[in-house]
Amino acid sequence: MQSAISLSLSSPSPIARSAVSNTSDASSPAPRSLRFCGLRREAFDVKASFDASSLRLNRFNYLHSKSSNSSKVFAALNGNGTPPSGGFDYDLVIIGAGVGGHGAALHAVEKGLKTAIIEGDVIGGTCVNRGCVPSKALLAVSGRMRELQNEHHMKSFGLQVAAAGYDRQGVADHANNLASKIRNNLTNSLKSLGVDILTGVGTVLGPQKLKYGKGDNIITAKDIIIATGSVPLVPKGIEVDGKTVITSDHALKLESVPEWIAIVGSGYIGLEFSDVYTALGSEVTFIEALDQLMPGFDPEIGKLAQRVLINPRKIDSYTGVFASKITPAKDGKPVQIELIDAKTKEPKDTLEVDAALIATGRAPFTQGLGLENINVQTQRGFIPVDERMRVIDANGKLVPHLYCIGDANGKMMLAHAASAQGISVVEQVSGQDHVLNHLSIPAACFTHPEISMVGLTEPQAREKAEKEGFEISIAKTSFKANTKALAENEGEGLAKLIYRPDTGEILGVHIFGMHAADLIHEASNAIAMGTRLQELKFAVHAHPTLSEVLDELFKSAKVKVGASNKVAKPVPV
Repeated sequence: MQSAISLSLSSPSPIARSAVSNTSDASSPAPRSLRFCGLRREAFDVKASFDASSLRLNRFNYLHSKSSNSSKVFAALNGNGTPPSGGFDYDLVIIGAGVGGHGAALHAVEKGLKTAIIEGDVIGGTCVNRGCVPSKALLAVSGRMRELQNEHHMKSFGLQVAAAGYDRQGVADHANNLASKIRNNLTNSLKSLGVDILTGVGTVLGPQKLKYGKGDNIITAKDIIIATGSVPLVPKGIEVDGKTVITSDHALKLESVPEWIAIVGSGYIGLEFSDVYTALGSEVTFIEALDQLMPGFDPEIGKLAQRVLINPRKIDSYTGVFASKITPAKDGKPVQIELIDAKTKEPKDTLEVDAALIATGRAPFTQGLGLENINVQTQRGFIPVDERMRVIDANGKLVPHLYCIGDANGKMMLAHAASAQGISVVEQVSGQDHVLNHLSIPAACFTHPEISMVGLTEPQAREKAEKEGFEISIAKTSFKANTKALAENEGEGLAKLIYRPDTGEILGVHIFGMHAADLIHEASNAIAMGTRLQELKFAVHAHPTLSEVLDELFKSAKVKVGASNKVAKPVPV
């Protein structure tokens, strides 16, 4: 549920669609606050981490280390690249050991670069410790609870199940133990691959020069990557006590399951936690600033998802309102939430609930990086970069040998996007120009059923088509026509394709249904490789599998005869 993180908070960026009163410029574009990662194989298998060839298998996760006593941990092996040229201590130093920094470090080792990574918190960052990993553990529990509680679903299989229950501490331990295991494996894998782990806060002193830790530990590097991530955004007027008014960081500890919890924000974070809480017995109230729930999703997919994920469950909602003030429970009084109209700012209502979860997105962490030393000014807290992740200073000029990836640059607040950006930067510093196509990066919401997407929504595609003078077409397939989905009694679902009929170019794919998060990658890879629909129609899918949902979707597209197979160029965004 979380993306990469590091230390504390600088200027929080306003999240336009958060359901909270905010005096910042509401017209500022909101970053996509999504929470995902792709852990490489070494995270789950320590033995595999010692096999250098496994580096090419999957993209992995980060590291951090909170040790205050030792300021430096050297890699266990001596194979950390060749000695750097030009008298530098390292070829590459990365500030931040979340998903982005970790992915960059592993790719740098593959490229033979002498690499170090600086981390001031704990190995794995938000994803491993307060995000992707523990949240998926909780969602795994909620999925099983939801299935066991569905008597009609069980009877359709001829199964009889007694009333399902759960042990809250056992559920919390499952999430915590998984995070601990992955964190330890990440640390071991980095050491084995020859990456030096430097502990403490990293600060840029000047071109190609940094310091880290509490002392004057100064090092030089030919190239530097900033990958410090983000922290939960808590707007003004909200008092977080970590017990009854919480952020996602606190919620993942599952210290309690309140009878009634208000979730401020109905985006990805809010939706996933509503799935967890309702499965465990809570009643949920969404508070959303916009006039509809689930902003940011393709409207058609959002409407279907709301019918399945919200309407039948113990969830109600307030839309078009801000939570202008939230006071934690104390002295026997419940949590107090004051609501105002999002447009007129007039008082609307006051809620009294057992707990409130602030799910209004994330803000970049860029504090204490020493940006003033290189004349860099943040924009709404984000570090400005170009399409190659090169940092731009206050005069609009590129800062030589300095890059920023992940949540800190605000291009796409996804953990796996940070990793992809890091790999792209390593390609560049290794002498190979590379521009990442952000429109090929998928996103997923791990509810039950799941939601996934890549590329443009239908409104975005229509706006682009009108501006650039081309037509778009829409194709859809239902999970109700898929044999595997029907065998699982999971026929509720839809896949939607947005494309250009004149060229066969895929503009966007949106899926709601069983294992949507896994299915989306065929579409995202097609966009990344520039593969057109007229080529995908010949792809073969095993039967019976859920992948045939995409097979039918691509085959149903009506591409004009004679459409070009020319590969699309990467789109810098």
